[in-house]
Amino acid sequence: MSDRIQNVIEYMQNYVVADTMVPRNIRKAASDAISQLQRSGVENKVKAYAAIELLDEISNDPNMPMHTRTVIWEVLSELEKIE
Repeated sequence: MSDRIQNVIEYMQNYVVADTMVPRNIRKAASDAISQLQRSGVENKVKAYAAIELLDEISNDPNMPMHTRTVIWEVLSELEKIE
């Protein structure tokens, strides 16, 4: 697992999954994205794409707090850089 993926996982765990102010469905999607990133035996690019798909679906959720939306956008930006 690359350092970039590990950093993204830690960032989402700290600022989305652990934040009880974030709606449950958004925390669940972030957890699912983390699970995709932690899969073994899969190319990093494939893991990143799977996580992007999950996070992109929730990125425009009207119930998402603005600070969480910013975190999701930052994570999406980092995941798009993975080769």
